Amino acid sequence: MQNDTWNIIDALAARFTAHDTERGLSLEEQWTLQVLKISEETGEAAQAVMGARGFNPRKGNSHTWQDAQDEIADVVITGMVSLARMRPDDALGFLHEQLVAKAAKFLPAEQTDPARASS
Repeated sequence: MQNDTWNIIDALAARFTAHDTERGLSLEEQWTLQVLKISEETGEAAQAVMGARGFNPRKGNSHTWQDAQDEIADVVITGMVSLARMRPDDALGFLHEQLVAKAAKFLPAEQTDPARASS
C-alpha cells in the first residue's frame, strides 16, 4: 500500500506541476501556492472541528467528526503532494528521515530504530 500511495502522490504532483508550468508559473511560485493550499486545507479542517463541536451558535453542529477526518486527510494529502512537488527525486526518503527525527523526540529508541526493534 505504501508504494501505491506514494505512486498516486507522485502522479498528482506531476499533474499539478505540469498544469502550473503550462500556466507560466515558476517553480518557486508553484511551491508558494502549494504551501498556501496546505493552509487552506488546514482552515477547512479547523472549520469542520468547530462544526463538529457546535462552537458556532448560528450553525450548531454543522459538521460531523467524519467531516473533520476527511479534511485532515486533505491536509495530509496536500502536504505529501507539496513535498513531492518540491523534492521530486527524494520526497519519500526525505519524509521518512523527518519522521524518524520527529519520532526520536517523542518515542523510545526501540520504536524508532528498526535495528533495535528486531533484536
